[in-house]
Amino acid sequence: MPDFTDSVWTRPARARTGQPTLSREQIVRAAIELLDTEGTTGLSMRRLGARLGSGATSLYWHVATKDDLLELAVDEVMGEVYVPEAGDAPWRIGVSVMAGGMRAMLLRHPWVIGMLGVRPTIGPNVMRMSNRSVGLFSAAGFTGPTLSHVHSLITAHVIGSATTEAAVGAAVIRSGQSAAELRKSLEPFMEKAAGEYPEYAKWREESGVIEMEPDKVWDQSFAFGLERILDGLELWLAGAGSSAAGEGGGGAPAGS
Repeated sequence: MPDFTDSVWTRPARARTGQPTLSREQIVRAAIELLDTEGTTGLSMRRLGARLGSGATSLYWHVATKDDLLELAVDEVMGEVYVPEAGDAPWRIGVSVMAGGMRAMLLRHPWVIGMLGVRPTIGPNVMRMSNRSVGLFSAAGFTGPTLSHVHSLITAHVIGSATTEAAVGAAVIRSGQSAAELRKSLEPFMEKAAGEYPEYAKWREESGVIEMEPDKVWDQSFAFGLERILDGLELWLAGAGSSAAGEGGGGAPAGS
């Protein structure tokens, strides 16, 4: 594993000779398709070359290593996340759009979850996202280290929600059954166990969660958590917290 600061984005451009048969964009898009189906363990320069019908030479003309290719792929899919401009909508709506878009992107490309924090995320798409998100939070009234803490809080909710949902989704795919079928197969055990855990049994019966579609449960859980976070932040802004920003540094939105 290369040093953390050794990034494809900070390294000087390599001198190249000849004319490649493929563009970097073609290579990155093909890599993303492979990552979406096989994950990071299924990506190799050899397999990617075979997928593109090209030798490794064409790949290496643009991309030196698999690690560099992963950095490029992460930034490419980050470009799928829309972050509204500050002022286009109330800040809570803008943040909700950003958070929902990031969650959707991570569920489309779950391999990204394992890449976050491994290398610096400082590519152009991430920097554009960061610039707009800073604008959103600044317009709301967050400043300095507090803005960074708020950004980290929102991002943590998104990543945490997507991580669990993606893991369950992968398990469902491996089983060859639907989520509803898997849940139904567990019902006899859960009914038996309910006799030993009366509070849990009462909640299951009263909540109606047993009958809900799994996807709706995930969506509602994510939305509920995000709204309660935003409620808390709004209260903090309206109270003494807005004039008592937390001390200490925090990572900038870029790379978090």
